[in-house]
Amino acid sequence: MKRVKINAGKVGLVFKGGDYQKVITQGKHWLFLNQNVVMYDLTQEFRTSVALEILLKDEVLADMLELVEVDDNELVLVYENNNFKTTLQAGRYVYWKGLVDRKFKRVDLSKIDITENIEKSLFRNYELSKYIRVFEVAAYEKAVLLIDDVYTKTLTGGTYRFWRNDTTIKIAKADTRQLQMEIAGQELLTKDKANIRINFFTQYKFINIEKALLENKDFEKQLYILMQLALRTYVGTYTLDELLEKKENIATAVFDQVSKEADQLGVKVINCGIRDVILTGDMKEIMNQVLVAQKRAQANIITRREETASTRSLLNTAKLMEDNEMLFKLKEMEYVEKIADKIGEITVSGNGNMVKQLKDIFIVNK
Repeated sequence: MKRVKINAGKVGLVFKGGDYQKVITQGKHWLFLNQNVVMYDLTQEFRTSVALEILLKDEVLADMLELVEVDDNELVLVYENNNFKTTLQAGRYVYWKGLVDRKFKRVDLSKIDITENIEKSLFRNYELSKYIRVFEVAAYEKAVLLIDDVYTKTLTGGTYRFWRNDTTIKIAKADTRQLQMEIAGQELLTKDKANIRINFFTQYKFINIEKALLENKDFEKQLYILMQLALRTYVGTYTLDELLEKKENIATAVFDQVSKEADQLGVKVINCGIRDVILTGDMKEIMNQVLVAQKRAQANIITRREETASTRSLLNTAKLMEDNEMLFKLKEMEYVEKIADKIGEITVSGNGNMVKQLKDIFIVNK
C-alpha cells in the first residue's frame, strides 16, 4: 500500500494498468502499489489521453466536469469570474467545476450581423477580433453594403462589424461633401481656329449614392467627359475675342447642359466656370503685337487730338489779338517778361514797336 496526498485545488484520477479506476479529491488516500495517480489543477481546462466517454461513465467524475461542445460555424466565448478569457472553436472542451466561476456565451458564425450582446471593448481583443470584419464609414461619407455582390442597404457614418465567414461582404464609399473637379490644360480650337488652353472647374455633390455607385461605372470619369465635351462644343462657336469677352456665358451654357446629364450619374452640379484662358506660344506673340499696335494707335489719336486743340487755341488767340489792340499789347508785355527772365540785360529805344526791336535783337546777323 502507498499513501497519496491531494492538496486543495487539486484532484487525482486513479489508474490501474492504464485503466481508469476512480477520482480522488483533497485529502490523504491509500492506494495499492500497482495503482498510479494523475494530478489535475481545478483552475485549468481538463485534458486527458483517455477517451472522455470512458471517464464520463463515472457519475462522481461526471458531476465534477462541465462539458462544452462547439458545433461547426459556432464560436464560444469563455468568461472566468466575469472576465473574458478566450474563445473556443468547433470541438469538445471539458472544464472542472466549483473552483472557478465560468460562463460560456455561444455565437452563431453563420450569421452576418453581430446580434449577440458582446461588450464593445472585446472587439479589440485579438482572440475575438480575428473572427470579425470591420468597416469604417466617415461622418461625411455614405456607403453601399454588398453581401455576396447583392446590394443590401446604404450605410451612414459609423463603424460596422460583421462575423467573418464564407459570405462575401463589400462596401463602396462616396464622399457626400461638396467636391471639385478640375479640367486642366484642355487644348481647344475657337471658331477662328485659334489654338488655346483652358483651365475649367466644376463643383458637384452626391444626391443619389446608389445610382452613382451601383448604376454607373467610374461615374467621376463620366462626369469629366461630360464637362469636356460640353466645353469643346461651346468654345468652338466663339472667336477668340468673343471667348475672352464672354467667358461667363460659356460657363453658364456648360453648366446648363451638364446639370441635366449629371442627374443620371447621381450627382448634382453646383457651379462651374473658366479659371484661365492660356494662349499658345505663337498666338501669345501675335496677341501681344496686336495689343501694342492698338495702344500705339490710341496714343497717336490722343497726340493728334492734343495738337488740334493746341492749334485751335492759338488760332482763337490770334483772332482776339487782331480785333483788340490792348490785348495785343498785353501779349507783347507777356513775351517781354519771359525773355527778361532768360537774359541779364536788354537795351531798347522808346520809339518804335518793342516786339519788332526784340525780334531784331535775336535775329542772327547774316
